[in-house]
Amino acid sequence: MAIPTLHINPQLEPSILAGHPWVYHNHLPHHDLETGDWVRVQAGKASAYGLYDDRSVIAVRLFGREEPTPAILAQKVYTALEWRKELFGLETNAYRLIAGENDFLPGITVDKYERFAVIQTYADCLETIVPDVVKALSKSGLKGILRRDEDKELHALWGSLPPPELTILENNLKIIANLFDGQKTGLFLDHRDNRALLERFSKDKTVLNLFAYTGAFSLYAARGGASHVTSVDIAPAAMRDAARNFTLNGFDATQHEFLAADCFKLLEQYVQEGRQFDLVILDPPSLAKSKDNRFAAARAYKKLNALAIKCTRVGGLLATASCTSQISPEAFKEIVLEAADGKRRLQIVQENGQAMDHPVTFFEGRYLKFVLARVL
Repeated sequence: MAIPTLHINPQLEPSILAGHPWVYHNHLPHHDLETGDWVRVQAGKASAYGLYDDRSVIAVRLFGREEPTPAILAQKVYTALEWRKELFGLETNAYRLIAGENDFLPGITVDKYERFAVIQTYADCLETIVPDVVKALSKSGLKGILRRDEDKELHALWGSLPPPELTILENNLKIIANLFDGQKTGLFLDHRDNRALLERFSKDKTVLNLFAYTGAFSLYAARGGASHVTSVDIAPAAMRDAARNFTLNGFDATQHEFLAADCFKLLEQYVQEGRQFDLVILDPPSLAKSKDNRFAAARAYKKLNALAIKCTRVGGLLATASCTSQISPEAFKEIVLEAADGKRRLQIVQENGQAMDHPVTFFEGRYLKFVLARVL
């Protein structure tokens, strides 16, 4: 069946030529497309093929200038896998295999845990290509290719289901991964390099890790020689797993603290008590799901960082992050710097994004911001 062509505003030609992967509904002329249909968009002399979605804010997710045959889609998968082979050896067996738009397969991510892969899709139209992606992945030595349904039940699209718990390796640290009901696909893999950075600055330090989930930042701090690590997350199960991760790696969990608590309220309490730490790690979940929420998110980030700065001793380090894509790296830096009160100044010593298995091909693809600053 022939793929229809939609002519869109010629002013979008530079965007299409640059490979931007999204076209919004207000850019499209009248059409008879249905969700999951392939379409070719033409803007001036530029054209690209994409999948149409009637129910997503993004109308068309663009896959490139070539007609998207199964062979072309498979090649995109193989190209993504080749890069990951360059990045990891035996010391790490959990990482992102396919990073959606940033691996030219928009709207679909695949994370690898040991020999199992978990697929996530972000729009209904992606169902058109899931079988092609699974077929290509099945040739890469995996035991199972998995997916959670709308009820968060884990299913095997190919191969077998994993055990209830996997123990994966990240830079030779053992971390429990629950693929059945953990956050995201099981773990947060994009901070791997940032965790390794903080390990360098943890020796003999007291560390406060907020929104800790199962304690990956805390593990790196402990291996770096931290004298005491306080891990905080609102989920009691996450804190139990964080303590188990410490034990799994040979650290005495009883010498550290694992608190199931609201991080906002706990920070306010610590400020009132005058409690301070040598290193404070602040990695909250996304605080805005759309552009309409970005101003409220900015206020929340500023409040969090202001409290965290007050809980950091003078001369100590604040490691603060944002995964809210609606807030740019420059805007986030500005928020962090403005969070310091008149008695404190921040000196930014490092800025990072996501790890190299989460590449970037367009502005919005740089979603993770990570700032390391001295508190002076």
